[in-house]
Amino acid sequence: MSDAKKPRTEKRGLLERLAAGEVVIGDGGYVFALEKRGYVKAGPWTPEATVEYPEAVRQLAREFLRAGSDVMQAFTFYGSDDKLENRGNVSQKKHSGSAVNDAACKIAQEVANEGNALVAGGVSQTPNYLSGSGKEAVQEQFRKQAEVFIKNDVDFLLAEYFEHVEEAVWAVEELKKTSKPVAASLCIGPEGDLHGVSAGDCAVKLAKAGADVVGLNCHFGPEETLKAIRLMKAALDKEGLKPYLMTQPLGFKTPDVNKQGFIDLPEFPFGLEPRIVTRWDCHQYAREAYEIGVRYIGACCGMEPYHVRAIAEELSEERGCLPPGSEKHGIWGDGLRQHTKPWVRARARRDYWENLKPASGRPDCPLTSKPDSWGVTQGDKDLLQKTDETTDAELKDLFKK
Repeated sequence: MSDAKKPRTEKRGLLERLAAGEVVIGDGGYVFALEKRGYVKAGPWTPEATVEYPEAVRQLAREFLRAGSDVMQAFTFYGSDDKLENRGNVSQKKHSGSAVNDAACKIAQEVANEGNALVAGGVSQTPNYLSGSGKEAVQEQFRKQAEVFIKNDVDFLLAEYFEHVEEAVWAVEELKKTSKPVAASLCIGPEGDLHGVSAGDCAVKLAKAGADVVGLNCHFGPEETLKAIRLMKAALDKEGLKPYLMTQPLGFKTPDVNKQGFIDLPEFPFGLEPRIVTRWDCHQYAREAYEIGVRYIGACCGMEPYHVRAIAEELSEERGCLPPGSEKHGIWGDGLRQHTKPWVRARARRDYWENLKPASGRPDCPLTSKPDSWGVTQGDKDLLQKTDETTDAELKDLFKK
């Protein structure tokens, strides 16, 4: 397919598209991309940029749309009130969670209207859960966000980035009180959640809670995510449950991570660049996900618009179109035939890029890292959250550990 074709113009819902067997392409990672661009603070990773730097959020969303995304996910990641005031974060006091989430919805809707995309409003894990505050307090955080999403009439709701399936189930239960379709996505790998629930059992719990779409996002790269979604699909099939499947992995290679995923790597979050997946890795990921039966195929932290474009290009035959971003991109290096240097022109072929083993350029770098392996999760006193900023004395205690 040499020329980019325009996608269908009618606006249809998520479940309608999936029921028709279509591939829905998610967008990429906002927090990491905006942190690198200077609009998000690493540490809290909260989305106050929607009110402080709306044009930066809007532009990144447009780039994902041009790359082929069918979903504009409102930048509401970690947008719960308790997260916006956690450990010295002043965003709740300065802006309020309602304002941050409302601005995110409006930006996503504006960009979605430019390209027939769907708008998703998302909730994620909360400090209240880590502190053991209980189901009612946790669901209250989800309820506040959901009220903003409903007011803005988003197309569907997403419970994403949950390390513990228990909290994800609580999120699904709260979101299902609305009339919107609900997708649920865990940040776990093949070993399951941090309380020891297997990946398969996690999927079953989410489906039984009412999630229309079940899957994975973040914490693990494409290879580990695909291993985990296979386990989830097998368990769902065994139980006779048929939710649609979704995957949105990291844009990093993570063969050496443990159960905690990439946050346990010593490189997290400022030294991960040598691990970035190539666009050709994304071709492979998209194809394997499709063959497994995943139809909501997207990306998460570390994935830039060009990664999303690679997903869209790999599945262009199934989707019947190429994204607008392919106008300036020769698939499998085809544009290199116009290069001035003959040895670069010789790379204008699929087999070259598909079989390339890229070097890091860092002779002293190890092939893999040793995860920190603290083994701390919900229920541990070290995860009790607070509104006050972490003190120097508290940091010294952590350094000793």
